[in-house]
Amino acid sequence: MTFWRSFFVAASLLAAPLSLAHAQTVKAKNVVLVHGAWADGSSWSEVIPILQAAGLNVTAVQNPLSSLADSVEATKRVLAEQDGPTVLVAHSWGGTVISQVGTDPKVSALVYVAARAPDANEDFVALSKQFPAGPARAGVVERDGYTKLSEDAFLKYFANGVKPEQAKELYAVQWPTAASIFAGRTTEAAWHSKPSWYAVSKNDYTINPDLERFLAKRMNATTIEIDAGHLSLVSHRKEVANLILEAAGYGRS
Repeated sequence: MTFWRSFFVAASLLAAPLSLAHAQTVKAKNVVLVHGAWADGSSWSEVIPILQAAGLNVTAVQNPLSSLADSVEATKRVLAEQDGPTVLVAHSWGGTVISQVGTDPKVSALVYVAARAPDANEDFVALSKQFPAGPARAGVVERDGYTKLSEDAFLKYFANGVKPEQAKELYAVQWPTAASIFAGRTTEAAWHSKPSWYAVSKNDYTINPDLERFLAKRMNATTIEIDAGHLSLVSHRKEVANLILEAAGYGRS
């Protein structure tokens, strides 16, 4: 019985998904940041200085948001420029991109910030419908195949918790997002093979916080919960930066 008990324990450990509890964190040299829908690279401007002060090389992808394929290629180009281990970070829809691109050998860890995290070939729209939709969705305005958030929805629901003057600046630079990208499916799910971290936004009105918790649990991510709206990377920069630093093998700032 002792032999078989040992055999089954060993087999279960081999079959288990990668867990940070059993994986050594690789010290990274670089961080690549991928923004989500209705935003641009400047959405990371609060987090970038903290990461740079810790000694990391930081690059924010200017995600075109025209198609999943275009966003993947833009991120791959930035990854190709990195020298050494790189933490790949995403906010919101950008999680779809890093789930696809994160299998790159340079990627040492993944960090999801209130982000999608689809499985390979998963219908994420159908999965999302299992959770109540956030009120921000009612403010989506589509024109010529591209979407934006109305000012009212952006300020009240997308940028809730952000200082009003800063929220208005972010509204002014929101990037038009192709309506088709939300149904795009990945062929990879890098979180199956890479250590992952997740920051849940407890007051998120764009992605349901319970969906975020489901995704974090499914990927066996090291998870924190932040008293923030969808834009925690703006309103709670320190908590988000510290999570990225942890994934990069650095101490908290």
